Amino acid sequence: MPSRVALPELVEDHRDEHWCRDETRRIASAADAERFVERVGFAACLSDSRKPGPSLYVAVCGRRDAVMPRNVQHDSEASLTWRIKDDVLRRGRVYYGKLGRGRAMFIAPRLVPYFNAVWGLKRADETRALSKDARAVLKVLRAEWEMATADLRAESGITETKRFGQALDELQAAMLVVPSEVLYEPRFTYIWTLAVERFPDELRKRVARETALREIARAFLQSAGMTVRGELARVAALSRPDAGKGNRALVSEGAAKKISEGVYRRADLDVD
Repeated sequence: MPSRVALPELVEDHRDEHWCRDETRRIASAADAERFVERVGFAACLSDSRKPGPSLYVAVCGRRDAVMPRNVQHDSEASLTWRIKDDVLRRGRVYYGKLGRGRAMFIAPRLVPYFNAVWGLKRADETRALSKDARAVLKVLRAEWEMATADLRAESGITETKRFGQALDELQAAMLVVPSEVLYEPRFTYIWTLAVERFPDELRKRVARETALREIARAFLQSAGMTVRGELARVAALSRPDAGKGNRALVSEGAAKKISEGVYRRADLDVD
């Protein structure tokens, strides 16, 4: 597993600095989190040190070995991460949603066009690519622009919880729908909206898929310093062939060095 590969200490130190895995760099507010996402390009929300890549939870903890406790309801760091996530979601200054494999991610606005080039779905392809349930939910949101979970379920006619959740995951993975607000009173609910409503310029910008893979790989390598076999694919929810294309494009332009099969390092990071 990529998370178990021993990295040079210089690379770990590089990640400590860029991924805020240091007590002096701990994330404590939504503004801190937004700056963090802008620096790293994209990050997971509640993953811990057992999974690769930058994570808001790890940055809140401020240490390399942060592990999410089993009972998160009574853990102060997990609770703070959740509150910051809610605030970031409300502010709408960075993209938040579930992409491939149901991975909840924050994405800096500058990288949204590149992720959309990989995951996004053109309107002409919706009938072919989306399930009937997903199209039903999308139709309601295009008419109403935003709606709470219960109302959206009722209006779309999808009353089964599992089916409705799968439809929302499908729409998030296609970068069509995002949560825009979370409410706890009178009961817990998300407010859902069209992604293009929040990030119109970024989602309407068209870039080549090859360019997108290269820029996603660049963002990760800049903050990671080095990437090992399968790591970029897991962190960015890419296929391994696509991750390889992105890394090899960086090698071609001189921004990265290939150390061995599947292992790449920033060209300006000397670990010898």
